Amino acid sequence: MQLFVQRLFDALANGSTYALVAVALVLIFKATTLVNFAQGELAMLGAFVTLVLAYEQGIPMWLAVFLAMIILGVFAAGVERVLIRPFDPADHLPLVIITLGLFLGINAMAGIVWRFDPRSFPELFPSGNAFTWGSASLRWYTVFTVLTVLVTIGLLQLLLNKTKIGLAFRAVSSNLESSELVGIRVGPTLQFGWALAAAVGTLGAAVYVADPFRQLEPSIMLRVLIFAVSAAALGGLDSLWGALAGGIAIGAIQSLVVPYVPFIPNELGLAAAVVVLMLVLLVRPAGLFGTPAVSRV
Repeated sequence: MQLFVQRLFDALANGSTYALVAVALVLIFKATTLVNFAQGELAMLGAFVTLVLAYEQGIPMWLAVFLAMIILGVFAAGVERVLIRPFDPADHLPLVIITLGLFLGINAMAGIVWRFDPRSFPELFPSGNAFTWGSASLRWYTVFTVLTVLVTIGLLQLLLNKTKIGLAFRAVSSNLESSELVGIRVGPTLQFGWALAAAVGTLGAAVYVADPFRQLEPSIMLRVLIFAVSAAALGGLDSLWGALAGGIAIGAIQSLVVPYVPFIPNELGLAAAVVVLMLVLLVRPAGLFGTPAVSRV
């Protein structure tokens, strides 16, 4: 029982970090119906910027994270303006190729600048355990990670529902052509979505590598991106709270299902999550909390 509880705590910690990156994917998908394959590498780049600001510039850790979110937001806005906006948003093939190119380019650039040696990352949250039961322990890292996800999604909901730019973003995500007809500046609105997604992704990467058991290196987010895409699709690619539910579900599959199913080795934990995702999407293609597609006849 204590081992089960410990794995439950691990599922909560892992799922929450997957949810943060999944939220960034949802923001892009809501605006463009496009899965940004470079999202993980943008988040990784933000984590390295945070490390540079904290270690080399001596900036307090949370301030360094906030500044890195701004820097990556500006960078993503520039990427959208230069590489994404010239193409027709309804034609996804060139956009997918561009995001894949960004994925490879950012990863290579990070390897050239920071090499591929793992680096320790400063802790964002208090160390130690918040609760202990025998050999099972709930770390403060897990508690504050869950709180960070809840606060982030809550703030995003307020931004999208209570502000003018949020209303424009929702309009564009609902119907791009109609938004243009009523005078919404679609280009800057999509640019805002890219910037916001990069900022949230940076926060997610910083939280993920702040775990004392992990270290930062250029390929750190490759595995996380696959889990995050699965979480976003499972919860619903247009639902922020669905991203949280999907992240927790993927974390549970990784930490609870795989260890207790004898014919699934730990090395296939990622494949098991994808298989479960496929089974769910066969039953509900829009995900658990996504909006079902409506077609006129």
